[in-house]
Amino acid sequence: MNDPFKNRTPSLAGPATDILPITPSDGTDLAAVCVSLYVETGGSLSIVTQGGQTRSVSVGDRTILPVGVRRVRATGTTASGIHGFVVA
Repeated sequence: MNDPFKNRTPSLAGPATDILPITPSDGTDLAAVCVSLYVETGGSLSIVTQGGQTRSVSVGDRTILPVGVRRVRATGTTASGIHGFVVA
């Protein structure tokens, strides 16, 4: 199989190298800082950004939120089907 990523250096300019399912947690950071989030079912998101700031945003169904995220908090999050794009 031809692998177009084989000789490519991972870059924040994309594409992501993996997508991880996210279970919101008030006390645990994600396994990796995500470069963006994908939300299947809209609602509120309470996140801790890559820079350490807690933010709350409302998103619609099938939204891509292009912000570095280290944690999706359970408190204040009603959106579901949350996935994180990562660059390894």
